[in-house]
Amino acid sequence: QVQLVESGGGLVQSGGSLTLSCQTSGYVFNMNAVTWYRQAPGKERELVASITSKGATTYADSVKGRFTVSRDSAKKAGYLQMNGLKPEDSGIYYCTTFIRQQIWGQGTQVTVSP
Repeated sequence: QVQLVESGGGLVQSGGSLTLSCQTSGYVFNMNAVTWYRQAPGKERELVASITSKGATTYADSVKGRFTVSRDSAKKAGYLQMNGLKPEDSGIYYCTTFIRQQIWGQGTQVTVSP
């Protein structure tokens, strides 16, 4: 059974940092990308960052230069290092991968206070 479990969210002041983790299980981690999305209240879910199985990364323009996506094959985990957080970064952050269908974690809440 494919599972993704996010952790590391919390409340932080503007300008602060958080590192989110996405622990995976049930599939061959090295063969799939790990992608991070976020969803703010009343807004659609948006792509934040992604890292392919080969380590190529992409970022939303709004987080470039502040967020860093990474992965650890030995731990079968993905990470999202978030620096310089802004109130508009608040939302529920989800990690996802595609194994015959899109698989999502349960999400972790990030709240950035002004």
